[in-house]
Amino acid sequence: MAPEPLEPGLLERLVEMEKALAEVEREMAAGGSDYAELGRRHSELAHPVALFRRYRAALADLEEAEVLAGSEPEFAVLAKEKQEEAMELASLIRAELNPADPDDQKDVIVEVRAAAGGDEAAIWAGDLLRMYEKYADRHGFRTEPMESSESEAGGFSRVTVAVKGKGAYSRFKYEGGVHRVQRVPKTEAQGRIHTSTATVAVLPEATEVEVELDPNDVRVDVFRSTGPGGQSVNTTDSAVRLTHVPTGLVVSCQDEKSQLQNKEKAFRILRARLYQMKMEEQQAELSGARRAQVGTGGRSEKIRTYNFKESRVTDHRIGLTVRRLDQVLEGDLDELVEAMRTQGS
Repeated sequence: MAPEPLEPGLLERLVEMEKALAEVEREMAAGGSDYAELGRRHSELAHPVALFRRYRAALADLEEAEVLAGSEPEFAVLAKEKQEEAMELASLIRAELNPADPDDQKDVIVEVRAAAGGDEAAIWAGDLLRMYEKYADRHGFRTEPMESSESEAGGFSRVTVAVKGKGAYSRFKYEGGVHRVQRVPKTEAQGRIHTSTATVAVLPEATEVEVELDPNDVRVDVFRSTGPGGQSVNTTDSAVRLTHVPTGLVVSCQDEKSQLQNKEKAFRILRARLYQMKMEEQQAELSGARRAQVGTGGRSEKIRTYNFKESRVTDHRIGLTVRRLDQVLEGDLDELVEAMRTQGS
């Protein structure tokens, strides 16, 4: 019995790394000018490539032993040993190329915003929110409303929730980006399919220790809460708007009746956004960077497409399609999330 093979995405990365290592070694042998950088790259590539070569050798030995075991039963023992060796090496390779994210165990703040598509985009943002609330519930996480701006047609122009529980960020971090929906809106009399988008940003929630937030850098404004269309829903100045002067970040919260509660939630969102900016500066290549996640919200920019007519959900980053849209919208995201975890992002 063959071991579970490495995923195509990982195999492609390993092949590219092997080619890169060969090029580095050629440059080092030729006396490349930036020897320190070449040494760094060699150190970075050598170990995973060595594991990959051992993995390929174990698979080759396993195949040969299985053939010989047909006529010489003693080779069955060798085949079993090589199978176990290949499985262990595959596990080591996955751990090497998909190291644990230090933010994985944190609570998370999820921001959903309507993008292209007008009223339908706002309705879609509401659908995504419900999908994430159900996904969180499936994994025993607690969701906490943070701030929202409802749309007159239904749904939200923007909505933010906190997802609390150990490992929340590890479950949600791959959701950041543009989510495109293709369906016939309820308001479409001709039955034509429309394409709309909503953007999702996923921010690990930061503590005060992780982000030094000087109160003197934050301008606090209070105003009256309003509902859809500007209709007053509060007769006191309970809504809060924070402006972080050094960065220009603005956060507003108005969902709570208490100004103190709105202020506390606004500071949590601001701290998470500042933490994300800090991470971007330290590791600009991280795909979880908020600005990279949300893009411009255009229809052509997407990480995932939800097609209602075909009951299809396609993740464009890894080329995975599942044909059970209803279940996905009910929070059954595990297959999509696990595929992203395995193949990397």
